[in-house]
Amino acid sequence: MTVKFIPSQIGHQSDTPIPYTGDPLRLCWADVLLFINSSWSIVGVLYPIDQWLCGPLDELYPSIKNLTCLALHGFLIVLQTFFLISLPFTIVFPLWTSILYVAAVMAVILGVSFILNGTEDSQKSKIDLGADADKYPNEAWVYLNGVSVGKHWLQGNLDRLALTFRRPIIGVHNRTYGIIFDLIQCIIERNFCYATNDTRNSYALIKDCLVSEQHKKVVLILHSQGGIEGSLILDWLLSELPHDTVGKLEIYTFGSAANHFNNPHRTSTTSTQIDTTVDFQPERIDKAVRHIEHYANDGDFVARWGVLSFTRLRARYMGRVFIRSGMGHLLNQHYLNVMFPLDPTTKRVIEDNEFMQRAVGFSDVGAADRAREEVFETLLNGGDGTSGAIVEDVNSPVEPVSIRRAESLLAAKMAGKAPRVRAFSRLWEYRNGGSPDN
Repeated sequence: MTVKFIPSQIGHQSDTPIPYTGDPLRLCWADVLLFINSSWSIVGVLYPIDQWLCGPLDELYPSIKNLTCLALHGFLIVLQTFFLISLPFTIVFPLWTSILYVAAVMAVILGVSFILNGTEDSQKSKIDLGADADKYPNEAWVYLNGVSVGKHWLQGNLDRLALTFRRPIIGVHNRTYGIIFDLIQCIIERNFCYATNDTRNSYALIKDCLVSEQHKKVVLILHSQGGIEGSLILDWLLSELPHDTVGKLEIYTFGSAANHFNNPHRTSTTSTQIDTTVDFQPERIDKAVRHIEHYANDGDFVARWGVLSFTRLRARYMGRVFIRSGMGHLLNQHYLNVMFPLDPTTKRVIEDNEFMQRAVGFSDVGAADRAREEVFETLLNGGDGTSGAIVEDVNSPVEPVSIRRAESLLAAKMAGKAPRVRAFSRLWEYRNGGSPDN
């Protein structure tokens, strides 16, 4: 079983314009068509349901708080579906009754959303990291959550990330208003470049971290809808801050719903040659943001609607893409548990886990069709696909993340062994309080 690899892209003046420069209405229509085309993978958003490797931290674990969140979301799905279907029929009623009806429904939705979201705009991880909490005082780690995440699931995400990387995490709350309304908001955000208050709060926090002399590194972790907001934040940062300041930033996404990720070169270049062969040279970094990585399950509907569709278009989606064959969209239960699984006793990331030890494939040709064709087999296999994983980096040589990894890759090559995912993942180097080479 192999992992496929999509390298980081190189922008060029002659490349296809990035999506948000087009007609917003045409982009919205394209999103609707893409939604329909990817609808076969909706079943994979919450599946597998019963793999609770981290207990209460897993979103679908049957705790009182999780079950309450699920019940409230179920109520909102039914209410919002009925509301949207009923809207055209309000035309036959007097205007004042239609206004009262809409106001009453919105009041209920806002009330339920308030129970889910609480009042805080941001939260911090609460896990006791001991001495690790002060190990990297010059780093700032910020997380922006995705769709359907209220205050309880946000806290679970922050605590799981803190356990994984042994660093305190700050989370800016991207509030939920129910899955259906969240999806509508996603379409508006990514096609009209609309920035919500959550996006603006995140931007202010990240900018403050970047301009602070204390911070030499700012790590931004994005999930789902957070990827859309993160791409807008990055656009603002690139337009307002010097590139050497933006160079402090590193971005890592999971199941990103964004339709673009900009990352221009620091200097002009006349070379457009693409080399996708494995190169053991130290990584050449000439982008404004030095490191961007995207992680996606090929059976995750949101990832298919976002990152997995737009990386196919040159200059639209900068960053290295790691594609796992499997289902699931939830950050803790479906991404971190399979890519950064924790030992149940020590609560540390298991070094020899299945995903990071998989052999790497460097082409995604036919991967989308295979994922669709194997959907029932994947369901029967507990959400794990059979096609391996992909690491794509089409516009730069596929290089290991450090000299140490390059040496291990060279040794493996000489022994006739395929390269492994862990050699190409910079985020993996941060596990258990580690730090990658710069």
